[in-house]
Amino acid sequence: MLRQNLSQKQLQKLSPQQIQLMKLLQVPTAMLEQRIQEELEVNPALETEAEENEKEKEETFEDTPLGSDDSEKEESGSDEADDFADDAFEEEHAQEDISIDDYLEDYMNDDTASYKLEANNYSADQEEKTIPIAVESSFHEHLDRQLGLLSLDERNDAIAQQIIGSIDEDGYLRRAPLALTDDLVFSQNIIATEEEILDILKKIQQFDPPGVGAQNLQECLSLQLNRKLRSTDVKENYSDEELHYLKLAHKIITDYFEEFSKKHYNKLLRQLSLYREDLQKATNEILKLNPKPGSVYATSSTLKKQYIVPDFIIENKNGELDLSLNTKNAPELRINNHYKEMLNAYSVDKKNKKQREAAMFVKQKIDAAKWFIDAIRQRQATMLKTMYTIMQYQYDFFLTGDEKRLRPMILKDIAEITGLDISTVSRVANSKYVQTEFGTKRLKDFFSESLQTDSGEEVSTLEVKKILTEIISMENKRKPYSDEKLKNILQEKGYNIARRTVAKYREQLSIPVARLRKEI
Repeated sequence: MLRQNLSQKQLQKLSPQQIQLMKLLQVPTAMLEQRIQEELEVNPALETEAEENEKEKEETFEDTPLGSDDSEKEESGSDEADDFADDAFEEEHAQEDISIDDYLEDYMNDDTASYKLEANNYSADQEEKTIPIAVESSFHEHLDRQLGLLSLDERNDAIAQQIIGSIDEDGYLRRAPLALTDDLVFSQNIIATEEEILDILKKIQQFDPPGVGAQNLQECLSLQLNRKLRSTDVKENYSDEELHYLKLAHKIITDYFEEFSKKHYNKLLRQLSLYREDLQKATNEILKLNPKPGSVYATSSTLKKQYIVPDFIIENKNGELDLSLNTKNAPELRINNHYKEMLNAYSVDKKNKKQREAAMFVKQKIDAAKWFIDAIRQRQATMLKTMYTIMQYQYDFFLTGDEKRLRPMILKDIAEITGLDISTVSRVANSKYVQTEFGTKRLKDFFSESLQTDSGEEVSTLEVKKILTEIISMENKRKPYSDEKLKNILQEKGYNIARRTVAKYREQLSIPVARLRKEI
């Protein structure tokens, strides 16, 4: 049975401008220039000050045609209006009930939103310098060149190309040979057996760098040791003792890889009837190998991704901390003057739908540009407000660089001080970095829960992790501390902590369990 009910609900909806601001807050400084460029491409009413200055220079050198007058300008403006009107029709921006006259009056009385971005850590007249880029060969191009040295027929060459294309950047063939037979059928229309794949794979595994084309770590290390044992350099320059340890290393990887990878050294000593010194020297030969052979050919563009662009800069000026926003990647934005003049020039006839559509098109582009500029300005203000509060909260750390002085701090603490929403603080902290005299730090790393000591004092979990790292770094690697032992040591230092919490902190620090920290 259907029933009608009258209910009242309170809903909170974000405006398009608020959504735009939230998205911009998440963008780190390194990506801000790209985001601004995307907006410049889709909105012709938005431009950079550099573009405007360039236009003014060009106009200075242009000759004004003889006999030109205001009527010609009006006629030209009319043609442009018709062009924009056509665009407006395509984008379906018609709004019958809007008053363009009212908008124009409001627009003329309103200050155009703008902002000026001045880099605090770069001089205004710093000249742009072009950085030469080295021409480099990729890892797969290196393999392709070696493939060209093999005398393969067209069919086998296609199989080899499929194998090389399936090798990842680390140098491993992650795809099973049987799966490659299916790939060849669909991509090359070649029916190949698994045996054919493995036969050609063996040829590729002889390529440089040693270990390439391996299907797992054990095979990768084994290939490198095989290559080393066969090399002329080893045969001519290695002593009998060194050659013995190299062969022992090969035997360990081939026959006892599981025991070696799990660091069951005592078991290896018994099964191979070795002295500890012999095992140590054989292990040293294994440690010389490259577990990721493809990384040797990593290009500078790949390495560039690891470079961190700080979003904030904190400087110690005579004992006082000074905070600035890194704005080098944010060009100065403004509303396109041509669009403003065009909108001001419209004399709107309410009965002329086409002209009304054209005015609406220009209006919407200008509005979008104003919203974006305002969102950028708000982004700066919100980021600075949040970072300033974090700096004040963790003042002792930014002054000294001592991680033990970090106070317990959660998102709610900063939100309450700034008056911002917790989600806004989270967006600012996420993927952002601050440059200090003690290095570039990730903002998220300053947030931590609190832990109570035996004396009742609240300390940051970051402090506990720092001490845990120091304890593990000083342990006897032949008998590393278990999590239970680490718990006892921390409790002796006054930190009331459970064993499972020690395990959780150790994992967060990417420190392996005691068994895997063990050395010979």
